[in-house]
Amino acid sequence: MRWDVPGKPSAREQKLMQRLRRRQSFYVFLREIRAELFDEAFEAELERAYERPGGDKSLPPAMLAMVTLLQAYDQLSDADAVVEAEFDARWQLVLGCLGAKQAPFSQGVLSQFRERMVAHDLDRKLLERTVRLAKETGKFGWQRVKYILDSSPLLGAGRVEDTWNLIGRALSTVVDCAAKCLGVPRQRVLDDARLTLLSGPSLKTALDIDWDDEGQKRSALQRLLGEVESLQAWVAQHASEEARKPPLQTALAALQRVLAQDLEPDPGGGGLVIRRGVAKDRMPSLGDKEMRHGRKSKSKRFNGFKRHIVTAGSLILGAIVLPANQPEHEAAGPLLDEAEQHGAADGVLIDRGYLASPRVMQLRCEGKQVLCKPWPSRNHGLFTKEDFGINLNAGELTCPAGAKANISEALLARFDAANCATCGLRASCTPAKLGRGRSVTIHPQEEFLIELRKLRQTSEGRAQLRERVQVEHKLARLGSIQGDRSRYKGARKNTLDARRCAAVANLQDIARITVEERRAA
Repeated sequence: MRWDVPGKPSAREQKLMQRLRRRQSFYVFLREIRAELFDEAFEAELERAYERPGGDKSLPPAMLAMVTLLQAYDQLSDADAVVEAEFDARWQLVLGCLGAKQAPFSQGVLSQFRERMVAHDLDRKLLERTVRLAKETGKFGWQRVKYILDSSPLLGAGRVEDTWNLIGRALSTVVDCAAKCLGVPRQRVLDDARLTLLSGPSLKTALDIDWDDEGQKRSALQRLLGEVESLQAWVAQHASEEARKPPLQTALAALQRVLAQDLEPDPGGGGLVIRRGVAKDRMPSLGDKEMRHGRKSKSKRFNGFKRHIVTAGSLILGAIVLPANQPEHEAAGPLLDEAEQHGAADGVLIDRGYLASPRVMQLRCEGKQVLCKPWPSRNHGLFTKEDFGINLNAGELTCPAGAKANISEALLARFDAANCATCGLRASCTPAKLGRGRSVTIHPQEEFLIELRKLRQTSEGRAQLRERVQVEHKLARLGSIQGDRSRYKGARKNTLDARRCAAVANLQDIARITVEERRAA
């Protein structure tokens, strides 16, 4: 299972490497670095994770790990990777099979190897190895380092559909699973369950209504729900045993979830109607059930995942992909765990979304510097919280006019309505009607936010906050390698893809420094 390839290039390899150095130098670099990247300790770790039950012989996992890096670099599918390994001399150079007549692996082997990588966290270890390799060069400073966290959208690979098509697809999947489990033709299930809407090219074609007519839409929905009930009754009668286990159980659960998330009782009576607004944790695609609705900003929405990374200097130390609606702070713990494998940092520089992480607050309690832009104080042109004097030790606020108010246990300070009514600054403070005073909400981490506001007001503080541009550049670099649309379905497989692309980005940094050293010599 060891990747037994010579460390010294053959004469044929040297000739090809000479030709590739100018414009295809990354392949040359991978050939030169492969023995260091997959050293004995790392190869042994890969072997232990990849060892098959019964001791069957297998392809060297180190070679397959290198294939995943080449796939990430060239953005190729498994089928295309097999073709490249068979016909592309650059791939053969890296894989140690220059001149081979066929690829040393198959498409199925790559799929199975990714499953092993996920099961044994090998993708994280591969990324970790590139960081250690970079540190071993001595060219990446590790003194007074900061961990920097950020995220970017990653569009999902599943088809996003509206309520009608989601219900239709879920219904059709139940029919397919029932037919397969019972060993009968699909049409027989449709006929026996008296389903008429799934025989056409699409659900909406079968319904054939004026979609601008609300009355017709209500009638069509009741017709569709009637077929849902008919199928559920048929399954209960003819496939009750099969419905207790996958895949039919999974298909029925998906159908129920779509109905629950996209429908609600009609306020005027008359059954169910399509939900107004979007349900929390809505599943927009049956093709990838982990995809979620997310926001890049208040006005820009997307469907899929968020790609989170942690960097130190120019290196990506960790990467994770989570559903788009999952709060950013939930990624902070796993990312910091990955980063701390490489040593402690003086502090962290984060986006505001990570502030709610208990792990970040733990670092602050340990005396680490936590840098972040504070939440902006907005009040439509009126006095904001920053215009008030906040004395947390005394538990009181002082307004711009000098009035004081105590902070309650609910973290709310209410100013006396009578004083506010006669205050000359009232017009600049609150739009509340007479008889009501100004109130100010105190954040649970207000002391920390006060520090951040003070930091932002200094030139040195603003310079420290600008260091966050490093992670933005690395996110852009990672996006250029991985792309903005996920290659796989599910958060974990896309995490693997993000990590191998991050490993490529790190190796490119090492390659760049290596080239600069050669030129200087």
